[in-house]
Amino acid sequence: MVAALVVMLLLLSSACQAQLSSTFYANTCPNALSTIRTNIRTAIARERRMAASLIRLHFHDCFVQGCDASVLLDNSATVTSEKFVIQNDNSARGFEVIEQAKSAVENICPGVVSCADILAVAARDASEYVGGPNWTVKLGRRDSTNGSPSLADRDLPRFTDSLGSLISLFETKGLNARDMVALSGSHTIGQAQCVTFRDRIYSNGSAIDAGFASTRRRNCPATFPNGNGNLAPLDLVTPNSFDNNYFKNLLQKKGLLESDQVLFSGGSTDSIVSEYSKNPSLFKSDFATAMIKMGDIQPLTGSAGIIRKVCSRVN
Repeated sequence: MVAALVVMLLLLSSACQAQLSSTFYANTCPNALSTIRTNIRTAIARERRMAASLIRLHFHDCFVQGCDASVLLDNSATVTSEKFVIQNDNSARGFEVIEQAKSAVENICPGVVSCADILAVAARDASEYVGGPNWTVKLGRRDSTNGSPSLADRDLPRFTDSLGSLISLFETKGLNARDMVALSGSHTIGQAQCVTFRDRIYSNGSAIDAGFASTRRRNCPATFPNGNGNLAPLDLVTPNSFDNNYFKNLLQKKGLLESDQVLFSGGSTDSIVSEYSKNPSLFKSDFATAMIKMGDIQPLTGSAGIIRKVCSRVN
């Protein structure tokens, strides 16, 4: 009975994945991808940090009820937004960039391309633009008509999470420990707010390099809430380039967030961090693989969901 159930679930999963295709818009909107790319490149050229924000936005979408663009929805009479849970509030960003890309695509192919697919393509284009890997994005997702703050609060990682919590959280989404470490490597770009790393840099513990902590304290006052929103690069060495310095930093106890450093703290992922620190091409390859797997999390396909005309609201 159990075996039959497993087979049935696998078949259902395969059927769902089979509906995603890299050529999904080849006939219905052949210029969709180039239009999205132009908008994404323009936004990152204007603000380099946006690359990290767009990759993170796709991640924060897929981890909450699947890759369905639920993270983009604003509060309304029928929708409770995910934007205000602690993992997103005042930190998730890039919404306007996705809206601009959506508007441009709507101008050429009204009602065809989903916001969920635009998020997936934007993350790939952002990675490539700052020197990260490129990959073939599977398409055909549709958009949700609701958000779920409760699931967002439960399923999105926190900067204080332990290694065990992170591994477990990713496993529930079909991603293994290697996928988790590779995806965490997106912290080779982007910035974090003082409030997320204050406790770590003032802990005076052995898990952080003393000089690194001292440097970070200069722009992050010890007393809450002073300087809560002050920013620091997640990778102090090459903050605007997608490379493997993030992993080299972890070896030196220079991970900015607790959830970064736990990846190299005497636990089961130490060897993966070491591998990536020595082999940037392996890291980039594994990152691309993990992003494709993440993009496969519970997409709405076929007649499920809708194609939103504006990403922040239901039609």
